[in-house]
Amino acid sequence: MRESSVRCLGPHGLHRMAYTEWGDPANPRVLLCVHGLTRNGRDFDVLANALADDYRVVCPDIVGRGQSDRLPIPDDYALPVYANDVMTLIARLGVDSVHWLGTSMGGLIGMLLSSLPGSPITRLVLNDVGPAIALEALQRIGEYLGRAPDFADLAEAEAYVRVVCAPFGDLTDAQWRYMTVVGTRPKPEGGYEMNYDRAIAVPYQKAFLEAKEISLWPMYDAIRCPTLVLRGAQSDILAHETAAEMTTRGPKAKLVEVQGVGHAPMFLNEWQVRIVQDFLLAGEG
Repeated sequence: MRESSVRCLGPHGLHRMAYTEWGDPANPRVLLCVHGLTRNGRDFDVLANALADDYRVVCPDIVGRGQSDRLPIPDDYALPVYANDVMTLIARLGVDSVHWLGTSMGGLIGMLLSSLPGSPITRLVLNDVGPAIALEALQRIGEYLGRAPDFADLAEAEAYVRVVCAPFGDLTDAQWRYMTVVGTRPKPEGGYEMNYDRAIAVPYQKAFLEAKEISLWPMYDAIRCPTLVLRGAQSDILAHETAAEMTTRGPKAKLVEVQGVGHAPMFLNEWQVRIVQDFLLAGEG
């Protein structure tokens, strides 16, 4: 694993986006793995290591998360800024096309970019997200977003992570500790905090919690690249009916439902990694 960063231009100035990278840096086959709302690129360590022989795997920390900068204007935490940052990263990588794996928010960014003419994304994996999002699930996330307490130690942090991330499924003790370590950061004065800017809750409240409906079907219908939809079988974000409709519209995605998981599969098990690997390597985009 290598660590680097790229400087990006936002609405109110410059900021730094950090990323980790796996595999041969000269490999022209690039896979971008983009995380969910409160997580960061280190979530993909297991998957990236498994695919490093086939891909140059790049896992950004979307701004406001992980090792990336925090933004001074909370309203700048928005999909257009994230999409612009990732395009800057792709330019840094020096490739014309990429494969994309996006979990939740990362999938929304991938949908946005894939829908555009001339998109660099030639193969797309949407992990437990689609063009219609259940408002009840957004309310659930809003109950804890930006409200995480500080923790005296990692054990206390892990107890919290096990509760708010329970939909990840039946993880082992080692996997829960891993999700805690990569999802938190030490505080200068001691203790730990979740590794994201609490201010991301401000635009979330405006964009989602005050919405009457979240429908991105026109965006999805514009996607033309081969697409895989992974759905946690107990997901409250992506309804089975929505996922099924995604197989008949737009890119006519392949659908795989992951048993024993809600929102969202985290690719910590070999069989989950294999689903992604088989789809991505089934053909060249």
